[in-house]
Amino acid sequence: MNSIGIIMNFEKSEALSITRQIAEWLEKHGKTVLVTGPGSDAADGGMNVCSESEMVEKADCIIALGGDGTLLSSARVIAGLDIPLFGVNLGQLGFLTEIEQPDIPPALEKLISGSYDIEKRMMIEARVSRNGEEICAFYGLNDAVITKGAFARLIRLKTFVNNEFVDIFPADGLIISTPTGSTAYSLSAGGPLVSPDLELMIVTPICPHTLYARPLVIDRDSIVRVELQSTQAEVMLTIDGQSGFQLEPFDEVIVRKAPFYARFLKLNQRSFYEILRTKLKEGGS
Repeated sequence: MNSIGIIMNFEKSEALSITRQIAEWLEKHGKTVLVTGPGSDAADGGMNVCSESEMVEKADCIIALGGDGTLLSSARVIAGLDIPLFGVNLGQLGFLTEIEQPDIPPALEKLISGSYDIEKRMMIEARVSRNGEEICAFYGLNDAVITKGAFARLIRLKTFVNNEFVDIFPADGLIISTPTGSTAYSLSAGGPLVSPDLELMIVTPICPHTLYARPLVIDRDSIVRVELQSTQAEVMLTIDGQSGFQLEPFDEVIVRKAPFYARFLKLNQRSFYEILRTKLKEGGS
């Protein structure tokens, strides 16, 4: 790996100084470093600041410097490009990020020596159809969520899997999650924890107004189609809790497995179950 990109969350107070340290270390070891991210254009100190489009064209791998949110947005930036990614946690929980701040020096040593594995993570695509015409498409690593606005009543979501009618859910919303996203919003809504090496989708109603509505685990090749039947509600489609699109009555949201994967660099030997023990305990405290 000769060219390494850093996508940093400039809102983190320590992000700029840590980015400089990483860039200086990598450049001393003969690597080209490209830096981008909100506010990175204000960075000084001789760093090679560029646009996201230039970075994904030139970088052999990406370091996401911030937290889980930074890693999720970075995964969407490089979606479909087969560029490996790892995250450095400067935030709170850091469930998806690979390393913490004190682990940066040994992680960089492993990176330049090639001492790492690459783990594929399933992504999803969500497309919105209005009056029979597709109007937009999104890709996500965690989930696609259809949810009511702040002052809306329950919304009615007519849900199909592979064109088989499942039910009309009167609920606050519906989450269609990947295994990676099983530890995020889906978990909070009562969904199951799923090992990220599996490939499947989880359909989880949010506060359903029916006693029998439960999360549904479906095959990775399934297609979920949700028709919005509420006519007097503000309803949004959100991807990974970051990208949003306002839906209109009778819009259809079609969610399926994306045709590509996110590729995570694994620089340590922590298992999914070790992360569950430590990170979820931290989140609860």
